[in-house]
Amino acid sequence: MLGAMAFVVPSIEAKTAATAVAADPQINVQIGRNRNRRIRRVVTTTRITRVGRYRYRETIRTTYLPNGRTRTQVISRVRLAGGRAIRY
Repeated sequence: MLGAMAFVVPSIEAKTAATAVAADPQINVQIGRNRNRRIRRVVTTTRITRVGRYRYRETIRTTYLPNGRTRTQVISRVRLAGGRAIRY
């Protein structure tokens, strides 16, 4: 009888330990920077520029790339003359 109890007790302890390990949440550890390279940030702004005697309102789209570079693109340019705007 004593031998049977010694055989049964370790198996109960092993099952208890296994269920305790399964209940613990898994932890993801990330060392270093975020490696998601597909994220870009796009900002649209306007500015007034002067070329010679004419003033223009430019709409500019600036894209900030993940590698640190920026890409600037003029979307539209409208000439400002007195009270009216001339679109090009």
